[in-house]
This record gives sequence, structure tokens and C-alpha cells, in this order.
Amino acid sequence: MTLLEVIVALLIAGMAALLLYDATGSALQATQAAARYDQAIVRAKSRLAAATHGTKLTPGDWRGDDGGGFRWRLHVAPLATTLAPPNGSATPGTGPSTPLVLYAVTVWIGWSDGRTARDVRLDTEQVGG
Repeated sequence: MTLLEVIVALLIAGMAALLLYDATGSALQATQAAARYDQAIVRAKSRLAAATHGTKLTPGDWRGDDGGGFRWRLHVAPLATTLAPPNGSATPGTGPSTPLVLYAVTVWIGWSDGRTARDVRLDTEQVGG
């Protein structure tokens, strides 16, 4: 009877060890996925800042490789146009007006996580001349 109890106890301990090993592997994969998402968000913010600061916005669609297994895509599209009063005047029609365009700017950063394709998308709107 004692030998049977030892065998049953070993089987239970072995199953518990397998479950613990599986849980550890799942936790490691989740941690790696979270780190890749963090990295993708930082890259997307950087691409968005580069597209909207210091350069004139031009409608279009650009893509490229960002290194480290990441791919990027930038899309700029006009949303609305209005005429701004000249020289900060509050009254329209007192001189030549300046056209202002509201652009939608979208950045995607994508990567492959094993067999799963993942991506992060950031959107903003920016006024351009």
C-alpha cells in the first residue's frame, strides 16, 4: 500500500510541476509581448513627432523598415480647409487671406510576434499652411 501512495504522490507532483512550467512560459511570453508593445509605442510617437514638427505637411502615404523587426507606415490626409484673416485681423475680407489646412496624421508600427501580426496605431490632427 505504501508503494502505491508514493507513486500517486509522484504523479501529482509531476503534474503540478508541468502546470507550473506552462504558467511560467505563458508569463514570459506575455512579458515579451508587453515589452514589444512599449517599444512600438515609443517608435510610433517618434515617427509622429518627426512628421508633425518642423516640416510642412504634405498629403501622402509612406512606409519603411524601422529595424528590430518593426515596420512603419505614415499617412497624411487633408480634412478641412479654411481661410485665416490676414495679419491676425478679426475681420475677414480686409486683405489677402492665408489658407489653413487641417490634416489627419496616422502612424502605424507593425511587427510579427511568432505567427501573430501585431501593430500599434497613433492618430493626430495638425494644422498646416
